[in-house]
Amino acid sequence: MDLKTERVKVLILGTGPAGLTCAIYAARFNLNPIVYEGHRPGGQLTTTSIVENFPGFPDGILGAELIENMKKQSIKYGAEIRYGIATKVDFTGPIHKVWIDDGNLIETPVVVIATGATAKYLGLPSEEKYIGKGVSACATCDGLFYKNKTVAVIGGGDSACEEATYLSNICKKVYMIVRRNEMRASKILQQRVLSNPKIEIIFEHQPKEIIGDNNIVTGLVIIDKNNNEKILNLDGIFVAIGHKPNTEIFKPFLEIDENGYILTKPNSTQTNVPGVFACGDVQDKFYKQAVVAAGSGCMAAIEAEKYLQTLKLENF
Repeated sequence: MDLKTERVKVLILGTGPAGLTCAIYAARFNLNPIVYEGHRPGGQLTTTSIVENFPGFPDGILGAELIENMKKQSIKYGAEIRYGIATKVDFTGPIHKVWIDDGNLIETPVVVIATGATAKYLGLPSEEKYIGKGVSACATCDGLFYKNKTVAVIGGGDSACEEATYLSNICKKVYMIVRRNEMRASKILQQRVLSNPKIEIIFEHQPKEIIGDNNIVTGLVIIDKNNNEKILNLDGIFVAIGHKPNTEIFKPFLEIDENGYILTKPNSTQTNVPGVFACGDVQDKFYKQAVVAAGSGCMAAIEAEKYLQTLKLENF
């Protein structure tokens, strides 16, 4: 494939709430942003069902619908959204270079990184064998395959509670496997699962082995702190133990913490490289909320616009 070089004022990587909010603001600043969707178009919000805590939607809104509305709004004001994945970057000069898997080389003074995070898996030898065959990290993607069946959700945080609650509307029985003697989830989400008769929480246990017939999951071996084993007969397993920031290609140039999150300056989305900004879950290890991601996307656009004002650009 012949390499095509393109020069743009603002390049945004990612189309979750952070990237799309940034695109809306940047477009309204007449910066004509180019937005690449990345590995998961729409980000994690597209894997949720009803979003109940995004302001302005008293009855909630489907995550995928909210993302689609943001896309339409950004396009309306002049953003261009493309499918593609950034495979390599070079942030050594004032004009940054980003290679896209569609064969484009983008040259730009401003890169906004909104690449989000991807789901973590358990790391069990038997797990990879059954991914897509009964093991999933997305209940809203795969839950309907388990209608009136028995499943388990691994984890004790907000995501695990949301997955279990969603699955309880579809499945006959939902186990929650929680490693500690308590959940880390917010109180309202804990109360939902604790009061749900279709959800059984098994505390102080963790997965040891996934059981199957080589074609599909049939069960899960769990152990307690004394290594006592228990077998659950299951049709499906949903892993909800956290996410890993999508930052691998940026590590040679950006300051990144031990967990892979991009470090930004206090009260800013500016990274250690001038003209490179990071917003959303790729740099937020505390809140991980759509509204916070959207707010940081707004910040990135405003900071990018001010940064561009300090430059004397030609051919952009």
